[in-house]
Amino acid sequence: MARAQWRERIEAAAAERVAAARVRSRRSVGHRDGARVEVDGRSLLNFCGNDYLGLSQHYAVVGALQDAAAREGAGGVASHLVCGHHALHDALEKELADWLGAPRALLFGSGFLANLAVLQALLGDDDVCVQDRLNHASLVDAARLAGCKLRRYPHADAEGALRQLRAQPEGLALLATDGVFSMDGDIAPLKELALVARVQKALLYVDDAHGVGVVGADGRGSVAAAKLSTAEVPLQLVTLGKALGGYGAALVGDADLLDHLAQSARPYIYTTALPPAQAAATLAAVKLARGEHWRRDRLAELVARFHERADRVGLARLPSDTPIQPVLCGDNARALSMAGTLERAGYWVAAIRPPTVPEGRARLRVTLSALHGVADVDGLVETIARARDRAEAEARVAEMGLLASA
Repeated sequence: MARAQWRERIEAAAAERVAAARVRSRRSVGHRDGARVEVDGRSLLNFCGNDYLGLSQHYAVVGALQDAAAREGAGGVASHLVCGHHALHDALEKELADWLGAPRALLFGSGFLANLAVLQALLGDDDVCVQDRLNHASLVDAARLAGCKLRRYPHADAEGALRQLRAQPEGLALLATDGVFSMDGDIAPLKELALVARVQKALLYVDDAHGVGVVGADGRGSVAAAKLSTAEVPLQLVTLGKALGGYGAALVGDADLLDHLAQSARPYIYTTALPPAQAAATLAAVKLARGEHWRRDRLAELVARFHERADRVGLARLPSDTPIQPVLCGDNARALSMAGTLERAGYWVAAIRPPTVPEGRARLRVTLSALHGVADVDGLVETIARARDRAEAEARVAEMGLLASA
């Protein structure tokens, strides 16, 4: 058998993406101003970012970043365990742990790195990781890299998780789930999963990247909303680049568990720490997220408005009470067509296609922010409805053309 050639392989993959309408395009944002962004010289109302609380441009957050950068410089200099751990990192970890009611927090460069760290440091060949089928790709990749057995259960099905754990009685078991699912916007059944984990003696790990800051009392996330503590959920992930508007991530939970990760997790040991200035900015953002409850109240108002208007015009929305409001389109071409119509009307909404979502479940992923107003939501929904009608008309014309040529 002849050796495969890399150029032939990538050309074949590119052709497959084009045929399946799966080509992804990178757009350059020239400027951000609140909920508006400048793209290719046009001002668009942004409904596809994750700045749920509108903190990324807040003057106190930006001011903290600038002040700390002026004093401490632009970089993290080294890994935390060499000389990169700064007093500002320490202050942020303590603030996060206090906010979420956990004994300790540990900073990471990203949520992807943190998920790799958890599974790589805890699981080996004889262990099992049981996951929700719609978990974030980083959790799936982390399990594969850890070398453990990966078993997946139907979405939000606690009984399915129980069956998978029962089928793997040997070795250490870790049950991992998103808290808020990034593409559907729904919340995992954490109370039921906590019971399953306790009965099966499994460690429950919750990736709450899209929950902390938004869900639960004081924005403490989906774990707190389910009235669970570190005893039931020894470890959870907080990302700092979504509701908190910055960059990076933290693991919060059991102190002994986090000490083990700090001592043994390769993505922690062998990477440069976040810049101290970024930690200062996130520290300011956490204090705002904890104290300014009106931001979550505004989001709840906008979510309710979106539901009411979307149902009035018959949009195929998924049942989500979080700022993530998916509108199902079906096939990839229709999702791209609708996204294009929206952009021409001044709205930026991402068309999400497989493999990010299951086949036949392409969608517009609408995300709401406290920076949006009610009129923004009303205009968006009206434009989505027009985009849907146009895409359906285009599909009918195409079908008639195919019938005529048959």
